[in-house]
Amino acid sequence: MRSGVIIAGGRSTRFGDRDKAVADLAGVPMIRRVANRLVDVVDDLVVNCREDQIEAIQAALDDYPLEPDFAIDPEPDLGPMAGIRNGLGGVTTEYAFVVACDMPFVSPDLAAYLFDRVEGHDAAVPLTDDGWYQTTQAVYRATAMADACDRALEEGDSRIIDAILQLDYVEVTEDDFTEFASLRTFENINTAEELDAAASSF
Repeated sequence: MRSGVIIAGGRSTRFGDRDKAVADLAGVPMIRRVANRLVDVVDDLVVNCREDQIEAIQAALDDYPLEPDFAIDPEPDLGPMAGIRNGLGGVTTEYAFVVACDMPFVSPDLAAYLFDRVEGHDAAVPLTDDGWYQTTQAVYRATAMADACDRALEEGDSRIIDAILQLDYVEVTEDDFTEFASLRTFENINTAEELDAAASSF
């Protein structure tokens, strides 16, 4: 059994007054586009968000083939590491693919490949040639990563990589994953202008 976790609790300050998670992307809420990409790869879906987002996200995921569970941020606005910790806390399987809600081009083939690579380890994290760990599009052993996030937060570390460095993790390089996915899988939507530009791809 494999889980998917969508991190959606951020305030998206660069996006304006709208909630980015449910923003219309060529006629479909963005979080639904992300969820649709995962439907054939995971067995269940967990959405991390704030309490005030639940109703709109439930509407966006109406009739989704997997009944989503919600992992609510008990204290909002603590950043993506807290979102990952809370999202993984809602997982009942050993491993989960974590992705941000603003990554509508996420590759299901990459997710499946990361699930294969993570076996026997705590994490499988893509590493692009620019030296950037793609921590919001990775597979984690849920309990191990949630605990590592707790430790990092307690120590005042806010970078997700600070938690990963505590784990037995696999670096998945560009040479490894470009057979399965282009770099567009990591494209995220930060502004209304980027949303409009992305719409032309659907």
